[in-house]
Amino acid sequence: MNNTSSENLSPEELSFAVFCIENLAARLNMDPAKVYLLLTEKTDILYDYIVPCYESLHTQDREYILDDIEGVMREKGVLA
Repeated sequence: MNNTSSENLSPEELSFAVFCIENLAARLNMDPAKVYLLLTEKTDILYDYIVPCYESLHTQDREYILDDIEGVMREKGVLA
């Protein structure tokens, strides 16, 4: 896993990460804390995918972003 932490994120990246977590939680009907754990402790998706892909992801619409991250979560085995 990447050693990146929230301390190393720009304000824009941090805001985008929060956006992704909150919107995934609403879509999946999960607690945002659980989604955060799935993206950081169960996988490396937050710091090895979402943050590095910020420049391209944040230009997309909400549905595309959530569909994309859900697909990555399925590939990593944290969503059925």
